[in-house]
Amino acid sequence: MGIYDVVIIGSGHNALIAAAYLTRAGRSVLLLEKNDRPGGFLRTEELILPGFKHDVFAAAHPLFTTGPAYAELREDLEKRGLRYLNTDLPTGVSMEDGRTAVLPTAFDALMEEAERLAPGDGAVLAEMFEQLNPYVNDVFGLFNVDLSSPEAAPVIKRLLHEEGGAGYSSFAASLMTTARNTVSSLKSPVMRAMLASWVTHLGRTPDEVGSGIWVPLTTMALMGGGMPTPEGGSERLVQALVGLIKDQGGEIVTNSYVERIIVENGKAVGVRTAKGRKYLAKHAVVATTTPDQLYLSLLKDTEISPPLRAQAEKFRYGRGCVQIHLALKEPPKWTDQRFNRVGQPHLTDGLEGFSLAIAQGMADLLPVKPTFTVDCSTNLDPTRAPEGKAIMRIQVLEVPIRPRGDAANQIDVGDGTWNYDLTEQFTERVLDVVSKHIPNIPSAVIGKYVVTPDTIKSFNPNSGPGDPYGGAHDLAQSYLFRPLPGQSGHQTAIPNVYMLGAATWPGHGVNGGSGYIVAQKLLSQ
Repeated sequence: MGIYDVVIIGSGHNALIAAAYLTRAGRSVLLLEKNDRPGGFLRTEELILPGFKHDVFAAAHPLFTTGPAYAELREDLEKRGLRYLNTDLPTGVSMEDGRTAVLPTAFDALMEEAERLAPGDGAVLAEMFEQLNPYVNDVFGLFNVDLSSPEAAPVIKRLLHEEGGAGYSSFAASLMTTARNTVSSLKSPVMRAMLASWVTHLGRTPDEVGSGIWVPLTTMALMGGGMPTPEGGSERLVQALVGLIKDQGGEIVTNSYVERIIVENGKAVGVRTAKGRKYLAKHAVVATTTPDQLYLSLLKDTEISPPLRAQAEKFRYGRGCVQIHLALKEPPKWTDQRFNRVGQPHLTDGLEGFSLAIAQGMADLLPVKPTFTVDCSTNLDPTRAPEGKAIMRIQVLEVPIRPRGDAANQIDVGDGTWNYDLTEQFTERVLDVVSKHIPNIPSAVIGKYVVTPDTIKSFNPNSGPGDPYGGAHDLAQSYLFRPLPGQSGHQTAIPNVYMLGAATWPGHGVNGGSGYIVAQKLLSQ
């Protein structure tokens, strides 16, 4: 029975970042991981053929490389082999009718692209950025602060109210608009599709109240951070963090599923695994978890206020994701050569078609024409495949976790389980769409591996029924309502138990925010 200052349940990148800070400060830290190795959704494997290294779940890390954790840990991580590769064209859009657009990191280049598509759209974009500019430093600063903390309160007040005025700010109003409204002043349907589609990667939809602010925020984040991916695969970040933690005295135990947090006299004193092993924590227990798992399972034997437990029971999950990994005998042949440098473009027939596919997914139907992003890591990192070969990932978001039918009435979904037949038929539908944008797909495909909502569910309990984003991100479950209205921060109902990960602010994705926030909280005590 080991004794540590801090015991961390789970070892996703946020947990690893927290552990890196704590061990650097001399704290004894143990991480307990249920899977065979650390990293959560950061996992790189030869899924299909030898030498083809695929990022099974998460890929690029633009929010992490522009955050404080990377800035402060970068030197130590680079010493342990982490090296990011990047592009000046983080995203773009390919329309089914052949029109294309790219999003450059340089402001002038973006203005030039907007004007090429529709004269006057450059000025519209510039105005969009100008309206956000007075608030942008405060907004991005909050990504690394607990929203319920005293430090955040004056910033939130400053964002929501005009200085010296009695009313609310234009920023406050933008929190309530939709992505469609935000891009409605743009004349180019190509530019509208490129910018509005990205809100789905934040767990929102283009017509959802609250999605509008994420259009300029995501655009600015991509322009500032590009689309960086570790050389050799996304898991290289995990390997560097693990090396740093171990060098600083931290311990990681894999294949160890934590069943309970042990609470005595109102404080957590340790954890118990499913195998009956106990580990004691002198200072704190940190759980990489969702609130339903925390209050209904890990703290099942602990007295918790009935309203908070009731909120945990009602914690909602979003829709699922299908990721199709391809091994290619040759690189994709884009008709627009710029796309050989684009990090992660959307393939779509426009915002209207994109919204229709989402609406069908919301009705638990397989979409007639799925829209999605693709990325080809070997464009920037040839080490990810044998010479002359390539890999590609197709990421289809907002698909039903358990489909009840097919909007095209062509695929028999059975009981909604993502079995072999359902997965194969949906994959064929997706590849048919890809072929309209990339002429040598599917002829260049020499192997494939498909991640479904069922795959995601079985791999990571934080995905609930198969939601890769750790819980729905609609307005009622975001910001100060995340993870729960009764717990609007990372500190739980048990004073020395903390939460981090996708279910907490600032949410899902490889951003490192919650790991950084929790580490600073613990180090300040």
